[in-house]
Amino acid sequence: MDKKRVYLFGNGKAEGKADMKNLLGGKGANLAEMNLIGVPVPPGFTITTDVCNEYFEKGREKVVALLKAHVENGVKHTEELMGLKFGDVTNPLLLSVRSGARASMPGMMDTILNLGLNDEVVRGLVEKTGNERFAYDSYRRFVQMYGDVVLDMKPVNKEDIDPFEAIIQQVKAERGIQLDNEMTVDELKKLVVLFKEAIKKQTGKDFPDDPMEQLWGAICAVFDSWMNDRAILYRKMEGIPQEWGTAVNVMAMVFGNMGDTSATGVCFTRDAATGENRFNGEYLVNAQGEDVVAGIRTPQQITKEGSLRWAKLQNIDEDVRANEYPSMEEAMPEIYAELDALQAKLEEHYHDMQDMEFTVQEGKLWFLQTRSGKRTGTAMVKIAMDLLHEGQIDEKTALLRCEPNKLDELLHPVFDKTARKLARVLTRGLPASPGAACGQIVFFADDAEAWHADGKRVVMVRIETSPEDLAGMSAAEGILTARGGMTSHAAVVARGMGKCCVSGAGAIIVDYKTRTVDIDGTVLKEGDYISLNGTTGEVYFGEVNTRPAEVTGDFAELMKLCEKYSKLVVRTNADTPRDAEVARTFGAVGIGLCRTEHMFFENEKIKAMHEMILADSTEGREKALEKLLPYQKQDFYGILKCMDGLPVNIRLLDPPLHEFVPHDLAGQEAMAEDMGVNVKKIQNRVQALSESNPMLGLRGCRLGNTFPEITAMQTRAILGAAVQLKKEGYDPRPEIMVPLVGMVNELDAQEKVIRETAQKLFEEEGVEIPFKVGTMIEIPRAALTADKIAERAEYFSFGTNDLTQMTFGYSRDDIASFLPSYLEKKILDVDPFQVLDVNGVGQLVQMAVNKGRSVRKDLKCGICGEHGGEPSSVKFCHRAGLNYVSCSPFRVPIARLAAAQAAVEE
Repeated sequence: MDKKRVYLFGNGKAEGKADMKNLLGGKGANLAEMNLIGVPVPPGFTITTDVCNEYFEKGREKVVALLKAHVENGVKHTEELMGLKFGDVTNPLLLSVRSGARASMPGMMDTILNLGLNDEVVRGLVEKTGNERFAYDSYRRFVQMYGDVVLDMKPVNKEDIDPFEAIIQQVKAERGIQLDNEMTVDELKKLVVLFKEAIKKQTGKDFPDDPMEQLWGAICAVFDSWMNDRAILYRKMEGIPQEWGTAVNVMAMVFGNMGDTSATGVCFTRDAATGENRFNGEYLVNAQGEDVVAGIRTPQQITKEGSLRWAKLQNIDEDVRANEYPSMEEAMPEIYAELDALQAKLEEHYHDMQDMEFTVQEGKLWFLQTRSGKRTGTAMVKIAMDLLHEGQIDEKTALLRCEPNKLDELLHPVFDKTARKLARVLTRGLPASPGAACGQIVFFADDAEAWHADGKRVVMVRIETSPEDLAGMSAAEGILTARGGMTSHAAVVARGMGKCCVSGAGAIIVDYKTRTVDIDGTVLKEGDYISLNGTTGEVYFGEVNTRPAEVTGDFAELMKLCEKYSKLVVRTNADTPRDAEVARTFGAVGIGLCRTEHMFFENEKIKAMHEMILADSTEGREKALEKLLPYQKQDFYGILKCMDGLPVNIRLLDPPLHEFVPHDLAGQEAMAEDMGVNVKKIQNRVQALSESNPMLGLRGCRLGNTFPEITAMQTRAILGAAVQLKKEGYDPRPEIMVPLVGMVNELDAQEKVIRETAQKLFEEEGVEIPFKVGTMIEIPRAALTADKIAERAEYFSFGTNDLTQMTFGYSRDDIASFLPSYLEKKILDVDPFQVLDVNGVGQLVQMAVNKGRSVRKDLKCGICGEHGGEPSSVKFCHRAGLNYVSCSPFRVPIARLAAAQAAVEE
């Protein structure tokens, strides 16, 4: 039996429903669901996501043949429900064709509206509606969209504006008008002719007249757009698998451009930027949906409250606002009341903030889409906590509603209050996405990428953004646009990315040719600095200082929930008291990795280190180490004090000694002068220390076993600091970790040095400190013989960076030379240094835990590699039965949320 590829909906009935998102995509599943719960939706049909995969496997012709009868049946179903006929001159049905993946990808794929028009049908539409302006406005829009999306009519150079937009500007300039809706019917007719001529000239293709040919062109273009550059980049950024595919939604057109009783808009049940519980959105009278999203016309607010707030930001007085920019609540009160009731119904039905698109056609309201809205990290947390307090969701759902990586946005810096007061405000726009951004002005996406790659901070300035700008938006600190409202492409995508954005700053004039922007009379060029305040909409001259963000009440409440449900706890990787303090503020319950090698590079310390390296006898090394001891002790004192009462896992010296000596002549000469020796002696020592494969050379426990005096000095420093703190009334809890152990004998030898040194120190001080000795499992052999190692080790800490390196045989430093190719060819799904390889490295971790605990039941196990702050890796650690993960301070909240989610999902 032929599988079902097309699902119908309309008139309160539907073949699909909300939980069929994987098959029908988010848009298709929700269109079906809205029908079932009584929300007015134009009829149509959805082609499944499975067909998208068939399209790329079997090719266009085979898939069109497979779909032909189903699509014709879907068109017939739509004709019957609308009482119109597709392609008919006297009673024409027009269609919209939209993408719809299972995960929301705003603006990344393609849409075609007003499909089915040609020179005869448009005359029939005029006859039927008696509205010539509407008919030809729809026709020019269709030719423009179809030409762009299906026939690939794009700007030739990046400095050029859209070729259709250039023609529109030329026609408006001839009569000296500003707005699209000021064009006469004759000018709209002229646009259709000029558009078709331009398409033929640039692409060599004729614009198709046959409506069915147009429909197949549009359906295939939507499938093709699943593999366009911006969609691929967005999927990579959001972790959306390619095999999910996109559905195609074909619906009867409803028209917001039929006159003053028609409109189009986008609205949200809550504020997507702040999370506040207030209905908000934007609309345009006598327009189509793309006008709102593209930001070509500045839209009006839906609610009166929103309109008053908008006018205040724009410095518009109340009389002008009420007459020229009335809210929908004031201008269309009956439609507003219906819209308000339906938005509340949809949020209550889905128990989440909804992002909706609607059209009003001559006084009748239609919904075109609803989805869980993209939101900032701040809004995500607030909405989850508010819905919990309102009883709409339970605690576990609130935890699962929050995306761990988006918590990062709550920790971004904000502008320093004093610096902000002193800053020169250039202009104000709409606060489209909160945060503080400061950087050099760039005007094009590829420049933003290139400058960012060179280590520069950039702010991308555009007239308006389009989906093609995605890579640049991702690279920029913030985005500033001249046009567009709070629901424009720039605003929606920036909020989804957690990027600061100020949109609709009407006082700015962007000139792409000269690469300058005139901001209210101040002309700035590419490379000049500006600062954006996405919370207030202010744009400042130059660089404005920032300070660390403050944790909000909702954030603290979410962290308490995490604590309630998590089994896995979170420590931090920290080498300084400051890092330790930050992590503790975020809820870290100890330090999982304190690297001691980072402590040797300051002035006096590096001199003593060089002296130790140059020494050619144990006595010489001990003499130099004696100089290092007080510095090391002071370092450990600060960290242990900061983490009072919590475990601090300190790794003994790990890197090879060659990392501490200069490899250039100038550095070697400076070292020789410092040490008072001949430069030749330095060069000989550097040469002697060099290794053909330093990763596998004299480092870690091999260094400690070759020069046990180093281990003895570090042990004295760690436990000496702990003794001092104990005498001062603190509760230090040191753990001493031996790195790079591959066999139990290595650990045995190091533990002996540690225990003997400790015993001697405690006898001298008259104070004993409980401490643990453990090891870092980072060599596959250690995982394979973990039961033997656990006889000596009191805990395991998995160094997953090196364990990944040694398991794959990939060098962390050189993987970039082949990783892009491996990801593209699907040899690897992800970078294994970013996301833990569960099947290979994970097996070694699981094996080591099981073997270790077979010998020592209470063996504590954790990971301290970069994977400790990556959500999917944290969830694996929970499943593997680890006690903790350790990560950098600013990733502690992310790991805590991932750990709680892992427990809830289990």
